[in-house]
Amino acid sequence: MTDLSSLKYTEEHEWVAVAGDVATVGITDYAADKLGDVVYVDLPAVGTTVTAGAVCGEIESTKSVGELYAPLTGEVVEINDAVVDDPSAVNADAFGAWLVKIQIDPADADGLLDRAAYVALTGGEA
Repeated sequence: MTDLSSLKYTEEHEWVAVAGDVATVGITDYAADKLGDVVYVDLPAVGTTVTAGAVCGEIESTKSVGELYAPLTGEVVEINDAVVDDPSAVNADAFGAWLVKIQIDPADADGLLDRAAYVALTGGEA
């Protein structure tokens, strides 16, 4: 089980785990629940530079299409092909089904939300 209090969060409902200069990014269970059954995930290519706050991918469900925002600026160093092949993994385990890994400046993560702030943002539903 992922220690949710060790993660950082965005107002766009992404979670971020920072290890050194690599940020692992996924969507929260709150976002996965609001989306419904995820049927398609489009992720940026490895080597792509993403900019914090900019759209870098797409998540489609049976209910809607959601945009994936880059939580931090950096270079995509890995994508989770297993989630691309089986998007339902996001619904099964939102905190285990990471989407992308981005090489970042670790200091940039200081501006993200902590768990308490994210829970407050979602009205306690997170």
